[in-house]
Amino acid sequence: MTTVGVLALQGAFAEHQAMLAKVGAKSFQIRSAQDLERPLDGIIIPGGESTVIGKLLDELHMDVPLRRQIVAGLPVFGTCAGLILLAAQIDGRSNTVLGTMPIEASRNAYGRQLGSFCTTAPFGDIGVIPMEFIRAPYIVSCRAGVSALATVDGRIVAAQYGNQLATAFHPELTDSTAIHRYFIDQIVKKRCTCPN
Repeated sequence: MTTVGVLALQGAFAEHQAMLAKVGAKSFQIRSAQDLERPLDGIIIPGGESTVIGKLLDELHMDVPLRRQIVAGLPVFGTCAGLILLAAQIDGRSNTVLGTMPIEASRNAYGRQLGSFCTTAPFGDIGVIPMEFIRAPYIVSCRAGVSALATVDGRIVAAQYGNQLATAFHPELTDSTAIHRYFIDQIVKKRCTCPN
């Protein structure tokens, strides 16, 4: 059975675990560098405060081994703050946390006025799905090799780069298992690697 580690430093990690169970995958919480040494087929980086999560990854000495595993091909799915942590560029700056995905992200791009909203939009080839946004980022631009999978109001809100999937929205807070199933079936089980 597929086993996915869910980073559990902050955010809706329990909700991601519930979704993984619904699509038939096992999961465990990752809270330390030692947890990254456990056998796993993929990892999910949930939403939360990207600055806080990044600081904790550094303090717990998890950022370097996690980056190394992703670059080596470990399937990873980042939602909201997870997207920011994966981005190679944030708001035009190059100070990143993991920086493994060649995208530029705009942090808190929807602002406080539109801090939270729900919508529906097409995602890749799987059809229209519900999307829950909470003070969300969006993807400003994608470099070569990155596929934009969903847009809302002309802004890219989901993308894939080989073994890396990122969404600006929170699929774990909806009733749809489509995105988690996509991650398991199209990325984890196929064990994609980043194009070079």
